[in-house]
Amino acid sequence: MTTQLARTAEELHALPRAGRRAVVMTMGALHEGHATLVREARRLAGPDGQVVVTVFVNPLQFGPGEDLDRYPRTLDADVLLAGQAGADVVLAPAVDEVYPGGEPQVRITAGPMGERLEGASRPGHFDGMLTVVAKLLHLTGPDLALFGQKDAQQLALIRRMVRDLNFPVEIVGVPTVREGDNLALSSRNRYLSDADRTTALEISRALLTAGQAAGLGAAAVRRSARTVLDGAAGMEPPLRLDYVALVDPADFTEVPDDHTGEAVLAVAAKVGTTRLIDNLPLTVGAAR
Repeated sequence: MTTQLARTAEELHALPRAGRRAVVMTMGALHEGHATLVREARRLAGPDGQVVVTVFVNPLQFGPGEDLDRYPRTLDADVLLAGQAGADVVLAPAVDEVYPGGEPQVRITAGPMGERLEGASRPGHFDGMLTVVAKLLHLTGPDLALFGQKDAQQLALIRRMVRDLNFPVEIVGVPTVREGDNLALSSRNRYLSDADRTTALEISRALLTAGQAAGLGAAAVRRSARTVLDGAAGMEPPLRLDYVALVDPADFTEVPDDHTGEAVLAVAAKVGTTRLIDNLPLTVGAAR
């Protein structure tokens, strides 16, 4: 199968299409995590459907001092990986295609959920993310759109936007893909030195340790995660914690210590110059 490269929505819609269209939205620098999303899109779309991977580094998602210019751009490799995973089309639009006439004056607002955790650390990030997701949903017109659960708050906000604004698309979450040492796959992992990576692994260790305490209740989960992360702050290089939070998956508000049921333990931290996020969905409840 030859994977087509389209630069505009017009080129995409000119291609033959039968069956359901599934879209995987990326900012490029594709890795095995993205490939897993594409393979699941291929499975859900079926052999007669069409899988579209979008590659677009969205300037609205980057705040002052963030790594827009530094963000890796590897389109040739991205097209190859997407095709090997089962994509029919890679849509790689220019900024002018997505934002004709410059930055949009009208944008999607993420609301209160978009001001918590990642939103508090990166003001405006989720408004920019939802705006581009909305535009790419319009430009691609999919039946299904797949997103990774590693970006749990992003996934929750996309689901809320689709529900609140009546987008005719099914949003599918795909479990986090991890490397052999349990580090969550991310395009930013390439920035980690060997020493950085050793420290970064404490994030996933904190999640695993806290998950093992889930039956003891929310306070035990928080305490277990904090113990590991506080220890990582004394490593060289140190882990500089942004936040660790045990939240309700519906709105990302902190759950109380007497909470039982579903929750998400979310962590964001910097190692060296690289900011990493990870999370663990878990069920909190009294130990039996």
